[in-house]
Amino acid sequence: MKPLLLATAIALSPVPLAAQEGEIGDGIDLMEQGARMLMRGLLSELEPQLDEFEALAGDMGPMLQSMTEEIGPGLLDLLRQVDSFRHYEAPEILPNGDIILRRRPDAPVWVAPDNGEVDL
Repeated sequence: MKPLLLATAIALSPVPLAAQEGEIGDGIDLMEQGARMLMRGLLSELEPQLDEFEALAGDMGPMLQSMTEEIGPGLLDLLRQVDSFRHYEAPEILPNGDIILRRRPDAPVWVAPDNGEVDL
């Protein structure tokens, strides 16, 4: 009688592990598929804007090159005169349009580089 009960219990015992693993695998596949669909949708929405941005960048390239050539020497001169921007307060625009950079009171004393030139 005991072997019969044991055989019946084993035969009737559920085997949920295989079914659960299949369901989890299907769920992951569905999530992956959903993520891919979402990314495709986002890319299709952004593609026209990216094309416009590329065209704008192509138009602005020569202007940026020209601006770099015009502003570059003055910016390099400013960087040579300023030892570190952390030693200065935020720029202040005066009513006449001048922009001044005040040195912070706690900044170390600035020593001008001796390059043999005299500023007038």
